[in-house]
Amino acid sequence: MLSIVKIIKRTIIYRTFVSGFNTYRLKIMLNLFKRLKILGSILAVLSVVILSIFYNLLKVDRQLPIYQPASVNVELVDSTIQYQKKYHRIADFNLVNQNGSVVTQETYSDKIYVADFFFTTCQTICPVMTKNMTEIQKEFLLDLDIMMLSHSVTPEIDSVEQLHRYAKSKGVIASKWNLVTGNKKEIYELARKSYLAVKDNNGTGGPFDMIHTENFILIDKERQIRGFYDGTDLNEIDRLIDDIKTLKASYKD
Repeated sequence: MLSIVKIIKRTIIYRTFVSGFNTYRLKIMLNLFKRLKILGSILAVLSVVILSIFYNLLKVDRQLPIYQPASVNVELVDSTIQYQKKYHRIADFNLVNQNGSVVTQETYSDKIYVADFFFTTCQTICPVMTKNMTEIQKEFLLDLDIMMLSHSVTPEIDSVEQLHRYAKSKGVIASKWNLVTGNKKEIYELARKSYLAVKDNNGTGGPFDMIHTENFILIDKERQIRGFYDGTDLNEIDRLIDDIKTLKASYKD
């Protein structure tokens, strides 16, 4: 009988020991798990920070190309400059905006700007382009370094009064975005020889010539072409906005 009692006691003591040991081991494992969880969180945060730093460094270092006539589709370049490989700049100009003010290259001195060609009576691509240009205006509304410039390709129709009505209906802010009219030959020569924006079969500004292009052109502070974009494509507009930010960042160095 005594032996049975001893066996029971020993069994109880053993089970108590095993239970206590398991509890102790469980506590150790829980503490280890908590430490690993904290370590994992720290490593995750560090990874995000490191990746963010690398991303920003790469983004700042990304350089936009400088387009020369020789590097652009030959159909978009006047034959007199097709082989030019360097020093291309937007030529001087003298036009009038929607408020009757004279607009020249000096208006855009030390500015990054987006240029396009349109006409107010266009019912196809121009309304879409104007809407998308408005989005660019909104994105950079408070940024004094960024402007827009839209050239009328039917200046005989798009008088100052007509441009003013159009600008008002589209929410154009004059300090940010000029809609310009003027001498047709000058505008067409700018399109062909400066902005490299239209194919040569659009003419040189004669009475029956017509430019009709969806191109948006990004111009830097040195009056150089830094990008071409489809002004009717929202994905291209997003790319243009990103490129404007990249170009502006390059002037901080």
